[in-house]
Amino acid sequence: MTFPLEHHYVRTNGRTLHVVQCGPAGGPLVVLLHGFPEFWYSWRHQLPVLAAAGFRVWAPDQRGYNLSDKPTGVAAYRLSELGKDVLGLLDAAGHAQAILVGHDWGGIVAWWLAAEHSNRISRAVILNVPHPRALGQVLRQAPRQLLKSWYVFFFQLPGLPEWLFRRRRFRFGRGSLRGTSRPGTFPTEELSHYVAAWAQPGALTSMINWYRAALRHPSRTGRVTIPVQVLWGRQDAFLEPELAQLSLRHCDQATLTYFDQATHWLHQEESAEVNRLLLKFLGPELPDFPSV
Repeated sequence: MTFPLEHHYVRTNGRTLHVVQCGPAGGPLVVLLHGFPEFWYSWRHQLPVLAAAGFRVWAPDQRGYNLSDKPTGVAAYRLSELGKDVLGLLDAAGHAQAILVGHDWGGIVAWWLAAEHSNRISRAVILNVPHPRALGQVLRQAPRQLLKSWYVFFFQLPGLPEWLFRRRRFRFGRGSLRGTSRPGTFPTEELSHYVAAWAQPGALTSMINWYRAALRHPSRTGRVTIPVQVLWGRQDAFLEPELAQLSLRHCDQATLTYFDQATHWLHQEESAEVNRLLLKFLGPELPDFPSV
């Protein structure tokens, strides 16, 4: 069965988020959390597949992105606030628990919620972002990862990252996606949607403020006790593959699947296999799981 993409505006944690929803109203809730510099559209290959399997799927533009509210000030992008946004979405959906699927920064939010609010999260799938403790460990011990993380420190500068991103019709942003992904992952017609999202008033500063808040207002992420599936593209230009394995040490129930030829953007490059693994891992949440 095919379900339409529904565009809604949902009030949560004192803010309004644009949320694309899909799937049967009574299905288990799956919340898809995008990363930088994306928005709900990054999940275009997963939304219809999860909905057809019986899940109710919500894919928000997280705060600061695209059509969602963009509060001013770095402190507004503390991890605890980002997590409260998601908890508020669960409340708005009328669900005591949900499944989280997070990529990049969305994965950081998912790690935090899985650790600190495990009563609200039944399962979590993390794509190409490590548990924060694993990242901290590697940054202290591996110069190679420190070099890969150069942009995190560049983003701390006031104004300059926004200027670089904006110039020549967002050439920096378009180049960063195409230059770190497999050829054909971001064709021109799809990049135009990204450019439109980046051009929203206040979006660039709000997006980059996630990085500024991470260093200025650090948050603790504890051990994860719920089931976790980690999916990781080995050709990630930003993160070392060993981070995935190290992340498992901070989980009680975790599995890891590497994609040897995929990059940081694996859910778009390997969408069919990612979707298959998602359905296999999330299937027990469905009443008719044996038939999935």
